[in-house]
Amino acid sequence: MDAQTGKPAAKRTTAKVAAATVGVLALLVAAVVVGTALHDPKASPEYKVVVEEKAGTQSQLEELAAKYKALEDGIAAREAKAAQRETDVAAAEAELKTAQAAVKKREEAVTATEKEKAKNTVGDGTWTVGRDIAPGTYRATADVGSSCYWGLYTSGSNGGDIIENDLPGGGRPSVTVAAGQDFKSSRCGTWEKQ
Repeated sequence: MDAQTGKPAAKRTTAKVAAATVGVLALLVAAVVVGTALHDPKASPEYKVVVEEKAGTQSQLEELAAKYKALEDGIAAREAKAAQRETDVAAAEAELKTAQAAVKKREEAVTATEKEKAKNTVGDGTWTVGRDIAPGTYRATADVGSSCYWGLYTSGSNGGDIIENDLPGGGRPSVTVAAGQDFKSSRCGTWEKQ
């Protein structure tokens, strides 16, 4: 027995359990009533608007992704073309350098030939063989006119010691000169060593 109430102790425990059970059942019933009274948020018009906005945004995002991919592919294609052009330019520059080197070599050869030709070409005037011109046979580079005159003199005689001379009157005359002679040409054009 309980000292305070004077009742048996078992009855009080049973009453407490029964009260607790009734309280839990009441809470469950209240929860079921409240749960069924609440609306499904997915059925609300606001939720439908948010879903539609999300779908529109997703569609825009997909369009932007497609445009980005197209731009990215275009950039890659342009970069590939630019790389090919750089390769082509490098090849063209190498080809140009080779051509320039060949032109320079030809120019040097032509210049050497022109210098040699100039060295072996004389015009009107008096030339000392061995000093001004080299010994050898010289020929007119073009047909001469009737006023052409050439002469060979002993060097230092100032034209007083004639070895040979001619007024060819036409054609392309030739003359052989040797050291110790002066060669004089008048109105004959140019003479080139053969």
